[in-house]
Amino acid sequence: MIGPFLRLTLRGVADLRLHPFAQLLTLLAVAMVTLLTGLILLGMHNVDRELLRSRGKVEFQVYWKINALPAQVEKDWQAVRAMDHLTGFKTFTPRTALSELAGALGETGDFSWLTDNNPLPYSGLAAFAVPPEAQRAGWAADLLTRLKSLPGVDKVNYTPFQADLAQGWQTLTKLVVWPVLGFLGLIVSLVVHNTIKLSLLTRMDEVEILSLVGASPAYIRWPLLIGGLAQGILGAGLGIGLLAATHSAVADALNFPPFLIHLQFLPATQLLILAGAVTLVSTLSSWVAVK
Repeated sequence: MIGPFLRLTLRGVADLRLHPFAQLLTLLAVAMVTLLTGLILLGMHNVDRELLRSRGKVEFQVYWKINALPAQVEKDWQAVRAMDHLTGFKTFTPRTALSELAGALGETGDFSWLTDNNPLPYSGLAAFAVPPEAQRAGWAADLLTRLKSLPGVDKVNYTPFQADLAQGWQTLTKLVVWPVLGFLGLIVSLVVHNTIKLSLLTRMDEVEILSLVGASPAYIRWPLLIGGLAQGILGAGLGIGLLAATHSAVADALNFPPFLIHLQFLPATQLLILAGAVTLVSTLSSWVAVK
């Protein structure tokens, strides 16, 4: 049982030589689709890595009430400093805030006449870096609510850029990237399907003779399925090799100030999934062609 099975398997691999030009074109098409898919996944992987590193950073500008007592403000400042994931908290009294404003305006910033009647409130700039494992939907809004709930706080401003960017990227991935990957998979299936079909048409006499002498459908189909499997494995391997060469050439393309981003290669699990998906699509498309 094992002997005939191995002979049919080897025959399926050897049959790739029957139409070398068509097989080569199919191999290149599968490799190019694998390369394009890998480049999209490589971009997604590095964008996700950068978002995970930066999307949990957010700054809140906190303003206290004009009539807030210094003791109450100091108590609120201690409460802010005790919050989780706080990375920095810069505080301003009305006097220091006026000095900062005067320094920013330069020679035109002479506000000495406001020293005894300072309209600026107590304020502070609180920076948080929430790690990915602590992030969830609405984590920035929770921080905003906690800061607003402090007794002496009047208002809190912040720009949820990183959180909105991460949400926008997830929406883009669902609406654009995954359909494109599905389209590339369809291209692989059509290319392999047409190649197997071409092989069947040129070997129609052989298939009919095998059927007439009593060969089972499995005996006829198995070498053809092995041909599709071999094309998927070889094409995926060649595409991943081209992907590795491309990554090596562009890995440090953004590794300069102010970006300082080193592009990482795909993890082994994603490479295995990519190769397995391409091989599976090739095998299934060859099965459809044989049927």
